[in-house]
Amino acid sequence: MKKLFAWFILFCVALAAWLIFSLAVAPGSATQQYVTLKPHTTTRQIAAELEHAGAIRSANAFLLYHYTLGRRTLKAGEYDFSKPVNTIAAYDRIARGEVASRGVVIPEGFNMFDVANALDQAGVCKKADFLDYVRTDVSLIADLDPEARTLEGYLFPDTYNFGASDTPHNIAATMVKRFRQEAAKIGLTDNIHRTVTMASIVEKETRLDSERPLVAGVFENRLTQHIVLATDPAVIYASLLRGKFDGTIRQSDLQLDSPYNTYKYAGLPPGPIANPGITALQAAMHPTQTDYLYFVANNAGGHNFARTKEEHNRNVAEYRKGHVTGPAVNGVKH
Repeated sequence: MKKLFAWFILFCVALAAWLIFSLAVAPGSATQQYVTLKPHTTTRQIAAELEHAGAIRSANAFLLYHYTLGRRTLKAGEYDFSKPVNTIAAYDRIARGEVASRGVVIPEGFNMFDVANALDQAGVCKKADFLDYVRTDVSLIADLDPEARTLEGYLFPDTYNFGASDTPHNIAATMVKRFRQEAAKIGLTDNIHRTVTMASIVEKETRLDSERPLVAGVFENRLTQHIVLATDPAVIYASLLRGKFDGTIRQSDLQLDSPYNTYKYAGLPPGPIANPGITALQAAMHPTQTDYLYFVANNAGGHNFARTKEEHNRNVAEYRKGHVTGPAVNGVKH
């Protein structure tokens, strides 16, 4: 009897040691860094998935801990186990619903194609799924811009954190909400469609904040005088919409029959060609009063501006020779 009791004690000690080790000691590097737990997954299935992924040492220890704690609710979602944690910490993370998020940087001037690429590369959602949504559902901005054909222009540039469970709708809604917040701060309440369209062109033409109001002023002058804007970024966008742009503007692009072809059609394009930031929006709202009608890139990282075609042609010739010096302004144009 004493021998049997001794074996029992030894068994209990071994069981306790195993349990403590399984719960308190983190495993090595997980074989799967991200583990996705789907809704309605049972606790037993969760434990098995975590053990299979190498996120915990033992599914049985996980289950025992779960039942000991009174069966807390475990939340679905994607969890990051790239940094090893012990089973207790893993359990608490899932019980609290601390789902993983992935940072996505959306710079000023990204168009919807760029945004979709960034989301895809970050593993947040598929490029095609996001593009399909933003090109077909404009309900998020129907009150802001009844003329909108897509969500282009309203996917505000910022750094975002999204999880794998975020849908294209949720992602776009977050970006549009950010646009609304920033637009309210700068008092953008009227002529939103026109302002965002102009701002998107200004954004693509120059990276320098100091130059943006002047570039906006040039474009306003050309509109007033019924001169085509002749802006390359809009032509590129026309080609992107047709899936034809390969990184180089060709003569065929300049002849493309598209309302976004600002060499062929006068006036602003039918909508934004990118997602502008605050300074571009402010520039479109408050363009500089100027008599300039032209500008072209210089070799100092900016642009030279001109009032006449003759002056502009001289600037173009100097730019091509590579000897231009000028103000630290940026852009490209005719």
